[in-house]
Amino acid sequence: MVYRPFGKTDIKVSQLGFGCMRFPLLDENDPKTIDEPEAKNMLYYAIDNGVNYLDTAYGYHSGMSEVFLGKVLKNGYRKRVFLATKLPLYLIKEKSDTTKYFDEQLQRLQTEYIDMYLLHGINKKAWKTIQECEILKFLDDAKNSGKIRFCGFSFHDDVGLFKEVIDSYPWTFCLIYRLVLKVLNMPIKRAWQ
Repeated sequence: MVYRPFGKTDIKVSQLGFGCMRFPLLDENDPKTIDEPEAKNMLYYAIDNGVNYLDTAYGYHSGMSEVFLGKVLKNGYRKRVFLATKLPLYLIKEKSDTTKYFDEQLQRLQTEYIDMYLLHGINKKAWKTIQECEILKFLDDAKNSGKIRFCGFSFHDDVGLFKEVIDSYPWTFCLIYRLVLKVLNMPIKRAWQ
């Protein structure tokens, strides 16, 4: 497995990560029905062969991806991976919701901290919510308490807002679509550096 420095941090993540959005299903029409034995075998195989970055989110598999990961990362597997999940900005209506959903994610994942915590799907509406609900302050508080190691975001809007978001906080990382990179006129390779 090839490992790369995670930005300017002191950690290295596997070049190949494991996305936990599309596990095999028992019923293809119901995303909650994760085929747990098969998905567990896939995860363990990946981790045992060097994959150390797992990416999930509150809404993946209609809420069951985090629950499933919490179950299978026991027995020492949690300590072997960097776990990334995302705050469901689309559910935040008031300031207290941020803590409520974050605490629920810790319970679902059966962990005391999140390695990489992202604000999920920033667009103009979400950015307004982030500001009104003081979510950036929440990130600072959670980092200071050790519940979050690194803060990032995923982005779904235009270049003007992207620049504003980038300049607003000392982010460690971000996930952006290839289309955004084209609009920014940024080579794909540069975006990974």
